[in-house]
Amino acid sequence: MDFDAVVATPDMMRGVGRLGKVLGPRGLMPNPKTGTVTTDIAKAVREIKAGKVEFRVDKTGIVHAPIGKTSFAADRLLANARALVDSVMRAKPAAAKGKYLKSVTVSSTMGPGVHIDTTAVETTAKH
Repeated sequence: MDFDAVVATPDMMRGVGRLGKVLGPRGLMPNPKTGTVTTDIAKAVREIKAGKVEFRVDKTGIVHAPIGKTSFAADRLLANARALVDSVMRAKPAAAKGKYLKSVTVSSTMGPGVHIDTTAVETTAKH
């Protein structure tokens, strides 16, 4: 299990489905919504190798997504955080009214969270 993603073609999903009990809990099961079930395997592999990160929103509206590792330089972490905020702001539904980002908190996996000023985040995302 020394891999980060599983990519499959639609016709092979029957065989990959048997591995669901192993891949599912680890979040590795191929899914058409995330682009890991496709006929263009080369493109999917290039995107994954380039560092494509999927983020999901839980039922309470909280977005959980990694922005880097401790080995990353501070400027890379900042660039990744800006890219994540830009993606979230672009994904805002047209029907959503009012303030879209209510709060932003950055934390390590098991560390305390650091609250970020949302006005600064929103103005940075617009530029």
